Amino acid sequence: MNVPELIRKKREGGVLAEDEIRHLITGFLSGSVEAYQISAFLMAVFFRGMEPSEAATLTRIMMKSGRIYDLSSVPGIKTDKHSTGGVGDKVSLVLAPLVAAAGAVDPMVSGRALGHTGGTLDKLDSIPGYRWDLTEEQFRRQLEKVGCAIIGQTDDFVPADKRLYAMRDVTATVESIPLICASILSKKAASGAEALVMDVKCGSGAFMASEEDALKLARQLVSIGTELGMKVSALLTQMNQPLGTTVGNALEIHEVLDVLEGKGPADTRDVTVELGAEMLVHANLAASHEEARGKLNGLLDDGSAMAKFQEWVAAQKGDPRIVENRALLADAPDRAGFDAPRAGVIQSMNTRAIGVACNVLGGGRVVSSDTIDHAVGLEVHLKVGAEVKAGERLVTLHHRGGKGLEEARKLLAEAIVIGEEPVKPLELVIARLDATTA
Repeated sequence: MNVPELIRKKREGGVLAEDEIRHLITGFLSGSVEAYQISAFLMAVFFRGMEPSEAATLTRIMMKSGRIYDLSSVPGIKTDKHSTGGVGDKVSLVLAPLVAAAGAVDPMVSGRALGHTGGTLDKLDSIPGYRWDLTEEQFRRQLEKVGCAIIGQTDDFVPADKRLYAMRDVTATVESIPLICASILSKKAASGAEALVMDVKCGSGAFMASEEDALKLARQLVSIGTELGMKVSALLTQMNQPLGTTVGNALEIHEVLDVLEGKGPADTRDVTVELGAEMLVHANLAASHEEARGKLNGLLDDGSAMAKFQEWVAAQKGDPRIVENRALLADAPDRAGFDAPRAGVIQSMNTRAIGVACNVLGGGRVVSSDTIDHAVGLEVHLKVGAEVKAGERLVTLHHRGGKGLEEARKLLAEAIVIGEEPVKPLELVIARLDATTA
């Protein structure tokens, strides 16, 4: 096939056939299609989009580019959750043991942070000893015994996604909806998940800032996932302020433990329970979302979810003693405050800027080779709609010797807007979609 003609066809809005997409993707992996050619193809998709059938075909080809986990020996419907990325989003670390305590099986393959959003594996690296590099056999055995596992993507697991994402990252094509869908769903299908709930973040701290774009993404995720034979639903959730009160890896582990103890910020608990309810209904472990919520809230309150957390962490060689002895978690040596410059009401937050503030302290990556300081980060004490007094503490910065401190403060000063008008607290779950409504 003539690669320039395939690029031209997509550039002009044509629909590529399965063999044409396969030629481009397999050729890129083998080296017969050049990097500059795949870059042109990605840009054509960015501007022209893809039909749902094209995106589903791309997803299947990517899924089959490497190892596919066979979880047929694990009883029950394998159900998982994926977030499109946000600031302070530590839901997976509560959700996996919570749904496992309810009898679900959650095979989760997660990634690292890049940009302003946090990464699940980076948060897990804050737990001493935790191993995310399980073999397929270890992954399968742990799911059979514990009910949940969170592992990282290996070199032979959907290699097409790794190569294509690297190209998207350097060609400004990350935000393409069909490419996002193919990236997410190829990994989830290859991990053995049979049902999936998508947490599509919406707002200033999300990759999809507008509700319109978030809905488009959610609809395509549900449509393509359903075409692949998965049960899929999606929740649009709030990202016009950080989720919970902590931003930064070890700090977020503290919040995870708080929620598992039946405490912690209400928004973190509530969105976790809403996503978990979707998973239990998908897995036929609850007849309704109301029944599922009741079951999950009970497991948080009676200690069952925490016990499952300890079992899961120990199974992956992490130190479960962090539950009783939080001093085992990394702790930044220094603290500083960011205080309200005036009295008033918090009108809005630029959540992306808050995520970047964590990064400049050392808590995230600007490029993939950056080393993360797991101890640093932010505690956000007040949210949108809160009344504040002049000089009241808004954010506590956990830093190391002042690294990035002044830049982080400048970012916070621009991010948190205080005015006079009353503002309602932000709605946590904006919308829900499934195969019947997407």
